[in-house]
Amino acid sequence: MKDEILQASLNLCLRYGIRQMSIQKLVESLNISTKTVYKYFKNKEELLEAVLYRYHGEQYQLLENLPAGENAACLFFTIWQLATEQQYQINKVFYEDLHDYYPELEQNVNAVIGPKFEQYFLSVMHQAIDEGAFRDDILPQVALQSVLVLHQTAVRSEAFNRFGLSAQALMIHTTGQYIRSLCTPSGLRAVDEHIQASLATPVAVMTTE
Repeated sequence: MKDEILQASLNLCLRYGIRQMSIQKLVESLNISTKTVYKYFKNKEELLEAVLYRYHGEQYQLLENLPAGENAACLFFTIWQLATEQQYQINKVFYEDLHDYYPELEQNVNAVIGPKFEQYFLSVMHQAIDEGAFRDDILPQVALQSVLVLHQTAVRSEAFNRFGLSAQALMIHTTGQYIRSLCTPSGLRAVDEHIQASLATPVAVMTTE
């Protein structure tokens, strides 16, 4: 039952935002009592903390399931394409609520999971440099931070809404353009071929249903 509570809470948070995910809505969706929820979690914040770890755990598992052996520059592109496609399905209020009403929790969770994701991203970037797909004069940590900022602006703010872009087009014209700038000529050819292939075959994304 604990697992069902966590998954239902995650689904509600991602669809409606954290503030709209009340214990009452949760118990109604599962047809259980509030006593059952409080058997596993002492309050909403403790439940939310567990929900966030589940959410990030699912994202990391998605990364681990990406095909091995792919050109590292293309793999790096795929990572952010997947992230954009997946986060495009999430109500932006989720991120706003987390940042505005649970900033300490957000910081604590990020402090735990952030280094794990950063290590993975940097390993792919260093592999791309070693393969000659990314330029060797880039600073991987700085470039990664630039990608993160651009990605978060694209998917979590209203800045690009007026253009009416699909998730795929949004990524290609924002984060994708920056990733292309990191490439060597051979890496750029590989990434551009990868983009054309992705346009023909949309990337499958993990849903929250």
